[in-house]
Amino acid sequence: MERFAFKGVASNLVTYLTDVMGMSNSSAAKYVNGWVGFTSMLPLIVATLADSYWDRYSTIFASSVLYAAGLLALTSTAVRWPWIPTNKLENEDELPHTNNNDSQSSDKKSLFFQCWYFGVCCGSLLGVSVMSYIQDTLGWGLGFAIPTLSMIVSILMFLCGNRFYMRKQSKTTDGKSLEEIVQAIKASVSKMINGLKFCRTMDTLSQDIDHESGFGENQEQCVPPLEAARIVLRLLPVWIMLLMFAVIFQQPVTFFTKQGMTMKRNIGSKFKIPPAALQSAITVSIIILMPWYDMFFIPLIRNITRNEKGISVMQRMGIGMFLSVIAMIIAAITERRRLEIGRDMKVSSEDVPFSIFWLLPQYILLGISDIFTVVGMQEFFYSEVPVRMRTMGIALYTSVFGVGSFLSAFLIYVIEYLTSSRGKQDSWFSDDMAKARLDKYYWFLALSSSISLLAFVIFCIFSEIEHEELPRRALLNVNSVCSIDFYQC
Repeated sequence: MERFAFKGVASNLVTYLTDVMGMSNSSAAKYVNGWVGFTSMLPLIVATLADSYWDRYSTIFASSVLYAAGLLALTSTAVRWPWIPTNKLENEDELPHTNNNDSQSSDKKSLFFQCWYFGVCCGSLLGVSVMSYIQDTLGWGLGFAIPTLSMIVSILMFLCGNRFYMRKQSKTTDGKSLEEIVQAIKASVSKMINGLKFCRTMDTLSQDIDHESGFGENQEQCVPPLEAARIVLRLLPVWIMLLMFAVIFQQPVTFFTKQGMTMKRNIGSKFKIPPAALQSAITVSIIILMPWYDMFFIPLIRNITRNEKGISVMQRMGIGMFLSVIAMIIAAITERRRLEIGRDMKVSSEDVPFSIFWLLPQYILLGISDIFTVVGMQEFFYSEVPVRMRTMGIALYTSVFGVGSFLSAFLIYVIEYLTSSRGKQDSWFSDDMAKARLDKYYWFLALSSSISLLAFVIFCIFSEIEHEELPRRALLNVNSVCSIDFYQC
């Protein structure tokens, strides 16, 4: 229900901002990217509080209430109140795992993330298909009110399950992830200033902790301050190289949708396909193909590689990144063809006789890449942190898409500035879709993502990363912290 509410708004928000609020294409895309970025980054901040001070029940309930309040506020902007001006935003445009050596446990964990994402996609499918149609045909007020009500109902359902939830003891004040990272920075600076022997000190600290209390899958011992910071820093290279993948995934809710609005959308004489509804192709491809991943793909790869796991998590993410590059190449070719047909037939930018179904390949490829990279990211960031930092691990995963959204908005700003400052020509994101050059923008994203993929492959090769399910205990039992390679315990 939460995914239904989110996708019911996000999938068609760019259309609402351009058609109802009167924003330009580039401004609407930047607003949507900024909003997605903020909502994706916020968990990274809240995760430290959830890990350290709050219990999960209170966190979910409080954030859901805030969620519903935000949806109510959005719905109010689409309802025609007689005492409020309609164009409220018209001038805005002018403003400047713990790892486990048990292979069975690893398989269950992988299955969990796939089932979790399967449920996410089911809610997303309803959001992008049903809600986009309601918004385009029955009105934006109703189109935003339904997700709002569904989120409120989901809160009530959550409360109804209260007696089924197990509660853990309140967390002690020691070992808080946020404080650990701050303490780690202070300790590092202090030791550098005083010329202390950092490596020997950390080695002694890690051995003492290892002897006094084991660090296992079901234990929630505190993480040493310096080690907490090192855990996050070790994830940073992979986190950075995934950003362009996140930028690509902002395109379906922004320019893919605007692209579809100019194409032939009729089925029969009366029904028109809402452009945002094509985003359902992503979720449908995930729902249909995800079971095939375990049933056919993994057994086939096992026979080829003679590896029991088939492929590592790093390889899984790399395959998805490669497929996203192919999707952008196809998108660029399709957009080029749309422009050529419109130019040759001399029709308006809104009536190009080119079927919207030609956009399906790029949507489906993004869905397939989702199965590989997104599910791999969830498992990767969740697995590579201790139990006490699990919420932080998931927040790191969502923050990739948060920063990717901000990066997408920044790229739009820079490219629009550069391409519109040369004489009198229109920018790549011109409101007149006959003059816009989204094909060049897609080629730019394909090239940038290819560079990120190449860096990712080289990084994995030279770092010799094999995401084997090593016991987290080994992470604290190192001879020299200064010489740890990435994920090499």
